[in-house]
Amino acid sequence: MNDKYSELYKTAETDEEAVARLIAILRILRVECPWDRKQTHESLTGCMLEEAYEAVDAINEKNYDNLKEELGDVLLQTLFHSLLAEEEKRFDFKDVINEECEKMIRRHPHVFSTAEAKSVDNVLEKWENIKRQENNWDSQTERLKSVPKALPALIRSRKVQERASEVGFDWDDTSDVFPKIIEETQELREAYENRSNSEIVEELGDLLFSIVNISRFLSVNAEDALTDATDKFIRRFERMESAAAAEGVKLQDLELKEMDVLWEKAKDLDSSGK
Repeated sequence: MNDKYSELYKTAETDEEAVARLIAILRILRVECPWDRKQTHESLTGCMLEEAYEAVDAINEKNYDNLKEELGDVLLQTLFHSLLAEEEKRFDFKDVINEECEKMIRRHPHVFSTAEAKSVDNVLEKWENIKRQENNWDSQTERLKSVPKALPALIRSRKVQERASEVGFDWDDTSDVFPKIIEETQELREAYENRSNSEIVEELGDLLFSIVNISRFLSVNAEDALTDATDKFIRRFERMESAAAAEGVKLQDLELKEMDVLWEKAKDLDSSGK
């Protein structure tokens, strides 16, 4: 233990002390740690995304010990960016908190003023109207453009589609979307047959966009559906690899048709509920 920082080893007793302790640690690291010293807003973007995803993972796994740790990592990123901005004389952590407080008060008039909200839908409608006023959106296109590009592509495309539908630009019925998926699939196949890489990328994007559209009409979260499908693939792959190991072989030593047999057996286990 470095006696120079002995005070920082003490566990905080209040929220205020805990935040102050973490800020003090960050200030020291910015001076004395070579890695922390060289960081910028831009260099930390990957960390910000990664920590947020890890916190969501902990929530999905209902691992609350891990969630406590991951929320700390998310907070660290917020404080780190605030400290960088303070060094740049742009704003500090206090400004971040105050702005968020003011925004929450402004966007909840049914709580902090005399306005009323009779339902959750009404609250959300008021929230969106206030956001529109705050951002001075003069057109619906500006509203579409405001959906962050850093979002996962499936989530971003759904949000853009939902905002376009607010002005009536949408399919009339779920059944209308299925032919579009068939059309985009055929165009992707044609791009593949033409061996045009740029067309393949474009048509694949159009197909994915259409699939997100149908997921929206079916009230299915495309991101969740793809996550579940990926987990299912891993589960079946594990069964396939275990079955091969039980026969004393490795997957890489099998022919594709032999792996297909094991794969079908792994799928059958899902059907039987085992």
